[in-house]
Amino acid sequence: MSWSRGSLPALAVCVLLVTGSAGCGSDDAPTPTGQESALSSSPVGKVLDDTDDDGRHYREVGEKGAPRVALEVEPDAEGGWDVRLKLRDFRFSPSGAEARAVPGRGIARLFADGQPVADLRDTSYRIPEGYLGHGTHQVTARLYADDGTVWAVDGKPVESTADVTASEPESEQGSGAEPESGPVAEPDSSSPSALSAPGTFPRTEGQGSPDRGGKAS
Repeated sequence: MSWSRGSLPALAVCVLLVTGSAGCGSDDAPTPTGQESALSSSPVGKVLDDTDDDGRHYREVGEKGAPRVALEVEPDAEGGWDVRLKLRDFRFSPSGAEARAVPGRGIARLFADGQPVADLRDTSYRIPEGYLGHGTHQVTARLYADDGTVWAVDGKPVESTADVTASEPESEQGSGAEPESGPVAEPDSSSPSALSAPGTFPRTEGQGSPDRGGKAS
């Protein structure tokens, strides 16, 4: 059998397509959409129905390679509190980052007794003097993705909590008697005590409750 001139172009097209791992038939693999391509190249876990107190959904990722945070809170010499974060498998995104979830990226949000204090893009922060009143308070650092979702493992937020106790200045302690005249005693900078997290990265338990030894979770 001989080939006509009209058949040669069709043959050439088929050879090129086969070389490019495609067929000459009509059942070629569909081209992924932009959304499918983004999900396949940058997996970001599963968004859960659970939310934080502000209604931000949890974004659950596997425990292996998941972001971790440990929190340390200590009193400073001026009556405030020094907060330090220790991170693992997590980096802060720069201000103005695109509002989408990227594995291991985002911000840390600092809470005191459940109320937001600041959004952090650094591992250190100072709670000013007088912000925490007399008594025991819970300070929590929680990790968020850039789209506002909460990083989570096993259905619980990635966070760390420490109990801190602010004592009254010595001049205000006692039976309530009027202080004697004279210079007012300065608060003892060593009087506040802090129960802070050790330099480890515990599994996220969500509740962030310290144990009897004062270790933050």
